[in-house]
Amino acid sequence: MRAVITGITGQDGSYLSEFLLARGYEVHGIVRRSSTLQRPRLDEYVNDQTLYGKRLFLHYSDLTDTTSLRRILSRIQPDEFYHLAGQSHVGLSFEIPESTCELTAMGTLRILEILRDIKPAPRFLHASSREIFGTPTISPQNEDTPVNPNSPYGAAKAFANQLVKVYRDSMGLFACNAICYNHESPRRSENFVTRKISIAAAGIKLGIRKELVLGSIDAVRDWGCATEFVDAMWRILQQPEPRDYILATGRTHTVREFMQYAFEHVGLNWVEHVRFDQKFQRPIEPENLRGDAARAHRELGWTPKISLRELAAMMVDHDLERLKRTA
Repeated sequence: MRAVITGITGQDGSYLSEFLLARGYEVHGIVRRSSTLQRPRLDEYVNDQTLYGKRLFLHYSDLTDTTSLRRILSRIQPDEFYHLAGQSHVGLSFEIPESTCELTAMGTLRILEILRDIKPAPRFLHASSREIFGTPTISPQNEDTPVNPNSPYGAAKAFANQLVKVYRDSMGLFACNAICYNHESPRRSENFVTRKISIAAAGIKLGIRKELVLGSIDAVRDWGCATEFVDAMWRILQQPEPRDYILATGRTHTVREFMQYAFEHVGLNWVEHVRFDQKFQRPIEPENLRGDAARAHRELGWTPKISLRELAAMMVDHDLERLKRTA
């Protein structure tokens, strides 16, 4: 089997590439050309001479460059396509709405247009987001809940989400949305709140920093583990018919709870080390976003097992080791 992954250098993309390589896939990643060649989440595999250039390949392109994308896909002729790339930081999308929509919304359209011309077209998965529901009309949300985004990122994802349905129903593509709720890991980017917390807890424990500055700690999230989510993404493309699936734990926690678990793991009281700053507040905070993954449980046989406390400990342990090495 041959798979293409956009966003392969990100959290989900790197875990998915590991998952597929372990199952004997040939994996092709789309990466943007930049001034640095450092891709720490993939270094282990890129430096493995038994894999890189044999079953793992990286190709330079961009979601705005239709010509190079078409050329790469025509040459590879993949069996599966996992579209994980895009500007995915919700708060940042208020600052850079145009580029967020260009990459997240129009980038998906460009890929779908290319895939409709490939014969046979690969099975396609789009990593959608709980942010399409924004301010939901019901909670928990399922695959039939109306979209109601309240951020530029959510609006861009809603556009892409609906396009996948259009190309599935009108063009006959095997195209699916994995509507992902928050999922974290030690590979989460450092500008996301969970990783900010895990890094701070580790740094304060080691005595190399004194405090953590946050916005709202009462924001509520349905948090899962990224390694379990990429497993579900793969399962979606193994189904006999294309469908959309909610991927979520069905449990909600506050930022305060995650912070408590992280600091307790290293024997600290978060209250003594956290300061609040309004500039880290979102313009609007999503409410009642909790996913109903009954369809995924029933049809994919997928049930997330890692608790938020376990996830927080895993992330803090990773950052402890990393900071010790750099220190």
